[in-house]
Amino acid sequence: MTGSTFDALNDQSDNEFVDTLKDVFEHSPWVGERVVDQRPFKSVRGLHSAMLGQLVMASQREQLDLIRAHPDLAGKAALAGKLTDASTSEQSGAGLDTLTDEEFERFHSLNDGYKSRFGFPFILAVKGHDKHSILAAFETRLTNDEDDERTEALKQIGEIARFRLEAMFL
Repeated sequence: MTGSTFDALNDQSDNEFVDTLKDVFEHSPWVGERVVDQRPFKSVRGLHSAMLGQLVMASQREQLDLIRAHPDLAGKAALAGKLTDASTSEQSGAGLDTLTDEEFERFHSLNDGYKSRFGFPFILAVKGHDKHSILAAFETRLTNDEDDERTEALKQIGEIARFRLEAMFL
């Protein structure tokens, strides 16, 4: 999409604006709702920054709900075709749609262990990763404490949102 499309975003009605941005933060349109009154945005970077500001100011419950809205990497939702278009594209770009049965079982085991330990899914901005680097990140991050891992999950969500905004408008 071109810069003029980004300019048009500023001119949309509040509902259109929120609808356009509804999947930037997985199943969490509240992030877009909270920045609608900050328009006009001069750049994608400015919009992203404003959205991250809302994420930081959100309650811990809202942050955890956002983290939990993300699907497992190479999980059952992916197999069933129940991911958002953005998640499907991101996971397939990292090769997670071509796992062997053994690799799928490894991801499934790590997803279960991670969720059991932290209470939310493992989140990684997978752009630029492959299945091997994702598995390595999984194993490394399983050693984090809960606070550090929640902070890392939110950081990764911010990166995912940036990638999604850039794909929409740059």
